[in-house]
Amino acid sequence: MAVYLHADSSKCSGCRACLVACSLSRFGVNNPKKARLAIIPKFPAPGVFEVKTCTNCGTCAQVCPVDAVKVNEKGAYYIDPNECIACMACVKECPEQVIFTHPDYPTPFECDLCGACVEVCGPGALWIE
Repeated sequence: MAVYLHADSSKCSGCRACLVACSLSRFGVNNPKKARLAIIPKFPAPGVFEVKTCTNCGTCAQVCPVDAVKVNEKGAYYIDPNECIACMACVKECPEQVIFTHPDYPTPFECDLCGACVEVCGPGALWIE
């Protein structure tokens, strides 16, 4: 069984504390647009928030033409910015659409299982297993 960040969207309150914690932990800034997971509002119907996280499926590694996608000590895929050529193949092919880009960074980024989001999730919608 793969280790990854699990999400129970039915528990998500939409507070977005996870996005802030993620951007602070990984980039040192309070900017939810730099988070490595997504909270998608589904309003007015069905009136819930959908939490999108990396499932560690490995598609990013399979499509990378320069093998810039590595596996860290926690078993999470991550994009090595020193090897990435920013072709965006991983972004295009990610089945969960959770490989992100931001104008401040030349290469895409994805969840590395740091756990910062889990620590601040009051409703318990996120966990690593």
